[in-house]
Amino acid sequence: MHNDEDQTGLAIAKVLDDHRGEAHVIVLQDFPDPDAISSAVAHQLISAAYDIKCDIVYSGKISHQQNMALVKLLGIELLRYDRSLDFRKYAGSIFVDNQGTTAEEIVRELERIGTPPLLVVDHHEPQQRLAPLAADIRRNLGATATIYAEYLELGLVHMEKTKREHVMVATALTHGILTDTMGLIRACPEDFHAAGFLSRFRDADLLEQIMNQARSKQTMEVIHRALGNRVTVESFSVAGIGYLRTEDRDAIPQAADFLVTEENVHTAIVYGIVAGPDREEALVGSMRTLKLTLDPDDFIKEVLGKDTSGGFYGGGKMSAGGFQIPMGFLSGGESEEFRKRKWEVFDAQIKQRIFAKIGVRGQQSGANLSS
Repeated sequence: MHNDEDQTGLAIAKVLDDHRGEAHVIVLQDFPDPDAISSAVAHQLISAAYDIKCDIVYSGKISHQQNMALVKLLGIELLRYDRSLDFRKYAGSIFVDNQGTTAEEIVRELERIGTPPLLVVDHHEPQQRLAPLAADIRRNLGATATIYAEYLELGLVHMEKTKREHVMVATALTHGILTDTMGLIRACPEDFHAAGFLSRFRDADLLEQIMNQARSKQTMEVIHRALGNRVTVESFSVAGIGYLRTEDRDAIPQAADFLVTEENVHTAIVYGIVAGPDREEALVGSMRTLKLTLDPDDFIKEVLGKDTSGGFYGGGKMSAGGFQIPMGFLSGGESEEFRKRKWEVFDAQIKQRIFAKIGVRGQQSGANLSS
């Protein structure tokens, strides 16, 4: 581990030491992935060494098959945010694998009651949304789980193979690193080192069980829809998939993962309108790229820009990115004709912006409404 990382780990430890005996809330992005979930559990373990009790909170759903298996098999406790959850019992907030921009509902509530952000640990591009006491943001790494593995190796917790909770955390962190680096294909030296350290403690059989989850029928249908609706231009594959349920939201990045494997395609972008009875509609999309010179964070920010409050609609990391555009006033609508027109407008606008960015104009949207 490099000296700079030692110093960051010590800075994080100091913040925790200064807040001994408190209760903290760990905030995840609305739809957390294995990297976020595993990092949160690791932070929970580290915090316990400082007599700090942490709850892990998210707003959204956990729907990806591997994510559900990870939570169930490792016995991870997550709280889904709603207005009945009283944040006043927490002395501070911790953000892992996000910087507040993908957890706006929770961030606004914390700001309303005055709960201060204490720490941000992430590997995405700096977003400037929060002002924590300390931050460890390393975009060069493949996963936030790598950072937490470094904290454990630094000795913030003395890991023991005989302790079940240590084995569970190591297994979760390994899964986080593998999923965020495409099975180490996109890993940097630090990711490999972290995976090597965790291999001393993780449960290989349990990890295999988590990772070998079959795709659901709904996910396969979304991938099929993306294949049928895709438009390929200049090695970009762009697919609008229409409306889908909140429960199927995690099928969008899986569809992007699938489309980018097509011959002569280096970048895939898949998006759709996510609608649910308990959430405002939003246009949600995922981007995957194999082109090393293409920065998903810059690409998405330049294509989609900012909202009225000055926040970007999306961003990314090396090889992947995502975006979410709230529908606001246009949410809902019982009329099928209204839903169809709404989709056609958003689909055409997204494609127009993407094609303009890559220097191609006059493309037809090729959109089909799916429900």
